[in-house]
Amino acid sequence: MDEDKKSRISTFRFGVIHDLVGHVQLESGEQERLIREKCDRKWVIPFSDKSRITRSAILRWVKLYRESGGKLEVLANQDRSDNGMSRVIDEETAMALAQLRKQLPKATVVRLIDEMNRRKLVSPGLTLAPTTVYRFLNHHGLMKLTQAIPEDRRKFEAELPNDIWQSDCMHGPKVQHEGKNRKTYLLAFIDDHSRLVPHAEFYLSESLAEYLRVLEKAILTRGLPRKIYTDNGAAFRSHHLEHVTACLGVALIHARPYKPQGKGKIERFFRTVRSEFLSCFKGTSLLELNQALYLWLDHVYHQRPHSSTGQTPFARFTSRMECVREAPNNLRDYFRKTVRRRVAKDRTVSLNGRIFEAPVPLIGQQVALLYHEDEPERLEVSFEGRSYGLLTVLDLHVNCRVSRDKNNNIEIESPSECSNYKGGSLWGKERS
Repeated sequence: MDEDKKSRISTFRFGVIHDLVGHVQLESGEQERLIREKCDRKWVIPFSDKSRITRSAILRWVKLYRESGGKLEVLANQDRSDNGMSRVIDEETAMALAQLRKQLPKATVVRLIDEMNRRKLVSPGLTLAPTTVYRFLNHHGLMKLTQAIPEDRRKFEAELPNDIWQSDCMHGPKVQHEGKNRKTYLLAFIDDHSRLVPHAEFYLSESLAEYLRVLEKAILTRGLPRKIYTDNGAAFRSHHLEHVTACLGVALIHARPYKPQGKGKIERFFRTVRSEFLSCFKGTSLLELNQALYLWLDHVYHQRPHSSTGQTPFARFTSRMECVREAPNNLRDYFRKTVRRRVAKDRTVSLNGRIFEAPVPLIGQQVALLYHEDEPERLEVSFEGRSYGLLTVLDLHVNCRVSRDKNNNIEIESPSECSNYKGGSLWGKERS
C-alpha cells in the first residue's frame, strides 16, 4: 500500500476514535455507549466495500494511538488489499446522484445508473455498481422519498470553550482590486460554547489555501479546538485538510449532506455580519474591509452580551482558559503540503518545475517532500519518518566544478579550470 492510501486510512480511523482519545476523561459507561454507537453506524470506509466497524477494531485503534503518544501514522500499520473492492462514490458524483434521485423519485436503481451515464454525470474512471448506488441512496435516506419521516433535531451547545468550532463561508461584498470589482468571501470560525470568533477574514476566493490560512490564524489566536464542524464544500472535504487536522489531534466533522441545519450558530453569526457590519461599511478595498471587520469583532461583537448565553463571547470563552490547548510551537509545519517523489540516480528530485538536490543515501528511494505553496523553494525531505533537512535548488554551474579524487573526496574547481575541461560528465570528472 502506498503512503497516500495509508494517510487516508489513518485520517479516517482517527475520525472514528477522536472522541475516545480526546483530552476529556470518559466514564466507562459513556465510553461503551460511544463504542456501541460507532458499531451500529454505517460508515463510508476508504478503499473498502464494508460499511461497519467492529468493537475490537475500534479498541485496537484506540490502543495503538494512545501507546504511540498520539502519532497518526500508527493507525495505518497494516497494508490492505483493494483488489475486487468497489470504489467509493466521489463527492461530485454523489451530489449529482442525489439531485437526480430527487428528480426521479420512483426510478429504479438500474434506471438511475443508466440516466447518470447518459447525462455524463459520473466522474471519469468510476463505474457505478447497483449495490453501491443502493447503499448510497439508503444511507442518505433517498430510497423512499415519498415516505418522509420527520427528523429528531435538537439544539445543542458545547460544554467547554474550544470543544467545537463551527466553520463556513459567506459571500461578501465586492471591492476594488487592481482596478477591477472583485467579489469577496468571508471565511470564519465560531466557538460553539461561547460564540467567540477565533478568526474571520475576507478573501477574493474560497479555496483551500485561504481556508487553511484562516484556520492557522484561528489556532494561533485561540488555541486548538477538539472538533471542527463544517459543511461538505470542496475545500472542507480536502484530504489535505483532513490530514492537517488529524495530525493536530482535531476531529474534522462534516454536516450531513444536503442537511446544513446543524451549523446554525455560524449561520446566525453571518446574519449578524450582514445586518450590522456590512450595512455600515463604507470602504472600497479588501484591506479596509478586513480592518473594519477586526475592529467590529474586538470592540462590538465580542464585548456585547449574546442573546443565547447572556454573557459576552469574550468573557464566556476566557472564564475556562484552563481547558484551552495551546498551539504547538511548530504549528506552521503542520500546514505544509506533502507529495511523494523518487530520487533520481543523479540525486535530483523535481517539484513544480524546480529541480532540487537530495542527499546521496536517498538515491533511488521514494521520499516525502514537505513545503508551503507560498514558499516552494523551502523544501524539506523525509524518508521513513526521518527528516533529511531542507533541499537546495540544483545549480548546474556549481556541479560542473565538482570533482573527486581517488579517495572519493569532493573538490570544487575554479571556473577557469572548468572551462578548460573538454570531456567527462557534467556532474564532475574523476581524477586519476
